[in-house]
Amino acid sequence: MGKKQFITPFKKQCFVTLGVSLNVAGHGLVMGFAAILLPQLRQPDSIIPIDDSSGSWIASILGFALLGGNFIVAPIMAKYGRRTANLVSLMPMIVGWFCIITATNITALLIGRFFQGLAMGMSATLGPVLIGEYTSPTNRGAFLTTISLSIATAVLTVHTLGSYLVWQTAALVCACITFVDLIIVIYSPESPSWLADQGRYEESERVFRWLRGDGEEDELQRMIETSVIVNESKAAANISQSFSKRFKSQIAYIGSTIKKKSFYKPIFIMIHIYTLSQWAGANILAAYTIDIFTNVIGTEANISLIVITLDAQRIISNSIGVYVIKKTKRKTIFLITTAINIFAFLTIAAYTYSKSKNMLPFDHPLIGILLIHLHMLSIAMGTVPLPFIIAGEIFPLEYRSLAGGFSMVFMSTNLFITVKTVPYLFKNLGIHGAYLIYAAVVGYCFVVAWWFLPETKDRTLQEIEDEFRGRPMSPEELKSTQSLTSLKYANKDRRCSSPVV
Repeated sequence: MGKKQFITPFKKQCFVTLGVSLNVAGHGLVMGFAAILLPQLRQPDSIIPIDDSSGSWIASILGFALLGGNFIVAPIMAKYGRRTANLVSLMPMIVGWFCIITATNITALLIGRFFQGLAMGMSATLGPVLIGEYTSPTNRGAFLTTISLSIATAVLTVHTLGSYLVWQTAALVCACITFVDLIIVIYSPESPSWLADQGRYEESERVFRWLRGDGEEDELQRMIETSVIVNESKAAANISQSFSKRFKSQIAYIGSTIKKKSFYKPIFIMIHIYTLSQWAGANILAAYTIDIFTNVIGTEANISLIVITLDAQRIISNSIGVYVIKKTKRKTIFLITTAINIFAFLTIAAYTYSKSKNMLPFDHPLIGILLIHLHMLSIAMGTVPLPFIIAGEIFPLEYRSLAGGFSMVFMSTNLFITVKTVPYLFKNLGIHGAYLIYAAVVGYCFVVAWWFLPETKDRTLQEIEDEFRGRPMSPEELKSTQSLTSLKYANKDRRCSSPVV
């Protein structure tokens, strides 16, 4: 009895969230690894000599691979389940670290980084969805914030390792972290939402109560009732359908789907939020930490120590963000942190420009350090955690896999563009010119996202979906919509109906 009381639903949600967060922490390990790998490869005695071009490819090839991971994970999530997709996403990450550990040339490094990018694309799409389905509405924001907290911790970990170890040994430690996560995911349950969608209602109820306890029966019953209507219509639509009819119906379904607010509006919002998150500077600071510090602060300071303190500040800010986001409306924290981010960009641009032109009446390395810490504060408390939180809340169940993967295309594309162009922009425009561009992109994306984004704090996923639609979906609409959805996937066994796509 005491054991049952000790292992509370909240602690169970913490356990399953840990499996997801450690997976997404691979983003921090991989991005931060570039900051320790590239400087070591530039050393005269490096076994793999590089130039600026090859170095930028090593840092940015993740963007191409992310795109592939986005498309790979969506059908796996839909057909085989969220937990299975989580397990599959860990495989290329482990392979990638192995390739890097054993690399003796640039090609091997690029292959390893490509596999890691695939894993990042898969986990970035999957992570917010899985945590959103695992956790209760009251704690969902805080749990989703742990994604960014784990990324920040991972960046600090890999930067610290790089200060004391050669890059091969640091990669081995990172591979061990991924293996520990694999064990946690193996012992995690499947998503109750996905189980309900598959018609496995008893199993869905059992997992839901294991995760949430007995205090959220209304959400459970609504989820089950909706799934029953959906699955009945799927089974009915599968009776005696020829391939040509199924194909035509699928085309009709796609045509009707892209016109629905509940489909295109969340995607439109997340395109701008993901773009904002990439241009806000998190990956640039993680991958080109030394370059930025040298430009802003100079070479007279202890750069290695300052890098570690910046990463530590990121973790502290993320931790504070967990509490703040739990207590504050999403749009409020979005406004405040984005404003600080733009202010930091503009201030650093003005400072570095004035410094390069000898226009400063007074200068000290502490000024640059404080400005970069202000920039990191905005990233850690808002522009990194909020996209994951919002992505875990605004996509409707019917299109969650497809919509999440589609919007992630823009995240991967912008990741590649921002990381690949850093050397070019810094060399030709200076850090002040690059930061002005970043500030302009972030400002535009914020205005668009703010205008269309609804408030999602403390609301169930179904309530958020109904707001995008403008009203709750009636049983007749559910049947009509799902009869088309099922034509591609439904089989003759009604207990295992079609996956959500």
